[in-house]
Amino acid sequence: MSSSVVVARPVLADVVSSRLPAALAASLPVLAGTALTAACAQLAFYLPGNPVPITVSLALYLLLSLVGLPVLAPNSGGNHTTGSAVLHLPTLGYLIGFVVAGSVLGLAARRGLDRKPWWTAASFLGGSAVIYLFGATWLALDLHLSARTALHLGVTPFLIGDLVKATVAAAVLPGAWWITRQFDK
Repeated sequence: MSSSVVVARPVLADVVSSRLPAALAASLPVLAGTALTAACAQLAFYLPGNPVPITVSLALYLLLSLVGLPVLAPNSGGNHTTGSAVLHLPTLGYLIGFVVAGSVLGLAARRGLDRKPWWTAASFLGGSAVIYLFGATWLALDLHLSARTALHLGVTPFLIGDLVKATVAAAVLPGAWWITRQFDK
């Protein structure tokens, strides 16, 4: 019987934060990420007849919204859904899928899949697939849609954008790793 051990490699945030004072390293990424994500979530538009918002980031703060903070993208009427009403959104599956995809992508980064362009792109596309799986499934259940209609409304309009984001990530992350390694020389 053999056992294998997976060695967790540092992710880019580990390398950058190791060069900062401890207090700054611990708080700055959290604060910056929170502010950026909440700000990006405010930039939303809707395709005609589609209940799923297109946002700059689907990294929405479900927990903050549940406690009443207006951090989710505004609905088509311009209002923010907060509190327990979030649990009845047709887009709740995307929020849950985003959390799961974040875990999947974190695991991929820990295994070093953010160091090569091809693996970075594949990881990002896999993360998008996880989001779509949860999102389109919940959309179909919540709005009583067929699987085909849920895919048409909740997946198809976003495929090109996710391909672009995966391509950008495939260029940026390995490049950031290369720059970081230059400081170690």
